[in-house]
Amino acid sequence: MDPKAFHRKLTAILSADVAGYSRLMQDDEAATVATLESHKKAFSDLIKQHRGRVVDSPGDNLLAEFASVVDAVQCSVAVQKELQARNAEMPESRKMMFRIGVNLGDVIEEESRIYGDGVNIAARLESLADPGGVCVSKTAFDQIETKLPFGYEFLGEQTVKNIAKPVGAYQVVLEPRVTKRKGSGFRVQGARRSLMIGGLAAVVVLAVGVGLWQFLMRPTAPMVEKADPAKMAFPLPDKPSIAVLPFANLSVDPGQDSLADGITENIITVLSGLPQLFVISRNSTFSYKGKPVKVQQVAEELGVRYVLEGSVARSGDHIRATAQLIDALKGHHMWAERYDLELKDLFVLQDDLTKKILRGIGLKLYRGEEALQGSFPGNINVWLKLVQGTEYVRAFNIEGNNRARMIAEECMALEPKYWRGYSLMGSTHMMDYWLGSTQDPAKSLQTAIEYLEKAAGLTDDDKGQPYAVLGNLYAIKKDYDKAIDLGEKAIALVPNGADGYAWLAMTLNFAGREQEALSLFEKAFRLNPLPPAFYYLQFGSTYRALERYEEAIAMYKKAVALTPNNIFAHINLAVTYSLIGKEEEAKAAASEVLRINPKWSLQRYEKTLVGKDKDRIVRALQRAGLK
Repeated sequence: MDPKAFHRKLTAILSADVAGYSRLMQDDEAATVATLESHKKAFSDLIKQHRGRVVDSPGDNLLAEFASVVDAVQCSVAVQKELQARNAEMPESRKMMFRIGVNLGDVIEEESRIYGDGVNIAARLESLADPGGVCVSKTAFDQIETKLPFGYEFLGEQTVKNIAKPVGAYQVVLEPRVTKRKGSGFRVQGARRSLMIGGLAAVVVLAVGVGLWQFLMRPTAPMVEKADPAKMAFPLPDKPSIAVLPFANLSVDPGQDSLADGITENIITVLSGLPQLFVISRNSTFSYKGKPVKVQQVAEELGVRYVLEGSVARSGDHIRATAQLIDALKGHHMWAERYDLELKDLFVLQDDLTKKILRGIGLKLYRGEEALQGSFPGNINVWLKLVQGTEYVRAFNIEGNNRARMIAEECMALEPKYWRGYSLMGSTHMMDYWLGSTQDPAKSLQTAIEYLEKAAGLTDDDKGQPYAVLGNLYAIKKDYDKAIDLGEKAIALVPNGADGYAWLAMTLNFAGREQEALSLFEKAFRLNPLPPAFYYLQFGSTYRALERYEEAIAMYKKAVALTPNNIFAHINLAVTYSLIGKEEEAKAAASEVLRINPKWSLQRYEKTLVGKDKDRIVRALQRAGLK
């Protein structure tokens, strides 16, 4: 092996194989292969969800690696729960169970493969695991002991083949909160102190005091790779800056993604209302969802110091969640927390997390802690439905919009005094206007305004979400003064709300104040460095109005790159190319418009145009060949 072709690294290795595979193959070869492929597909999907990668998957074996031991063990447990559910539907003789071993060790990486003792130890640990179980090395255990809501049984120092020194091994116990040593007593997880239980009652020495107890029980702070301020895509803000990564869904049911996403969004929303913070927008942090990224990478790409990451699993009405706040510049965890609670207490969890974030970074509020309270309905299922409905609206298509409308109707009926149901309904009517899915655009516009005003009337003054969109709708009606007042109110109430800056910038575009819109778009892009396509569309329109045509085209092309079938991006490209006399490019863009919607009508589109350039835009589209 050429030493120049590989390098060494420390990584978390997961090794798995099927218990009793030979017997299963002898009994029914075809059925075994089919089951194996199905199980391995589920295994691979969960590895990706937990930010890992499959290194190799020959026969009944599977080898994967993770940047984090926590991710590797969480993935292992999620896999065993998923396969347990699948096996429940099979006859006893046909059940297929994996053994899993996890090790943290040094490996040699050559291209996409990994080798060395780190891999060999993971494979030996796998053979020590029970069928359907997980066994971890001492090096892995030291990283996860206080960070995951599992118990552990110490199996002793194990002599394993081809490894010179014995390897400490632990069996993962999914429910108990204690670490058990075979032949001895128990060790309270996190305290790192052995408590012998030989028929004697446990003695708690109160004189030690609460402070010492909290010190002993707090999680350790493993080091992570430091972010380099010199490599950051943006200069660090002059205030504490944070990115909240999407919480990983560890539930057996992948449909619980909306629960994990909703928790993440609510934390971002509450933090965004605090002017003492700099908070990255949801759209940018969700671009990392399901990807194996390091905290260092997130901090450098988004230009922040702190990163929050976590996970949530739901089983019936029970929720188990973890969260950890990381200082990327110093390369260590500020704190790590675990929660076991009922679904009805989910909102308490979210409020507690936001307070711990602020305490962790040493931020003192100028307002009282009531500023941290989220806005929640009385019915938890209404909240879950609204999270899902919002995703349907963001799909920016007619089918998704119609599904969101049905959800909004249901939520308004269940919680008639909760503002988000009306906000969602208003958004669906606004989308009808923009998507051309209404026979009466003016009526859809007015209906959207009425629902959003209802939402604004029901929400507290410190919640500014409805105002940004409402202001833009008034701009479409050419009531620019009211539109700008509402937009400014939105960003005053939610100073880290990237969309608020973008909506207000759009309003200024409509009012012919494009030069003022530029700085607002720049602010929106800083808070949301990986924005949705509409940011590029509207920023492009600002550049076009200022006759900065090449910059406008660059923005529209970015929108196309994000959403190839975004009809508005192609319309604007056709307009801009036509304005600068690039007829061939303009006609090519126009043909894309008709490809996406063969029934597209310039007459109908003209009715949605706002601003001083309306006639100029229509003539440019006519020259491009659109009618």
